[in-house]
Amino acid sequence: MMRTNEVLRNISPPAASQRGAALVVGLVLMLALTVLGISGMNSSTLELTMAGNTESADDAFQAAETGINIAIGQGNWSTVAPTLVPVTSLGDGTYKTQATTKATACTIVPDRAFSAGVSGGVMAWHFTVRSTGTGPRGASSTHDQSFYIAGPSC
Repeated sequence: MMRTNEVLRNISPPAASQRGAALVVGLVLMLALTVLGISGMNSSTLELTMAGNTESADDAFQAAETGINIAIGQGNWSTVAPTLVPVTSLGDGTYKTQATTKATACTIVPDRAFSAGVSGGVMAWHFTVRSTGTGPRGASSTHDQSFYIAGPSC
């Protein structure tokens, strides 16, 4: 027959074999959590940088569109030489736009398109505006916009 001490000795391992095991497991878990935390911080930093770059690109796009609006809105288009809209600062001055308007063609517009009844047909000057918008982080965007003006002759 077994004694009570022998039964207990067989059920639970000696205390000496468990010393420091909780410390090692705790340190491994802390290391894993630290690696996850640093990885999350790096991902957040990268995403923040990407969002800022996208915002700068969008602002440069809007600056280029504004340059087109300024060039068309001025209404002084030359059929001989390109018309230049000088560099214009926008907003707080960190965004700039520049545009050039030039005549590209003169074509006949069919009479049935207009009710003006102009003899000899209606002519149209075709223009192209090229605008470049830039931003403070080096973002740049270039846009082309075409339009035409109808008149009695070219």
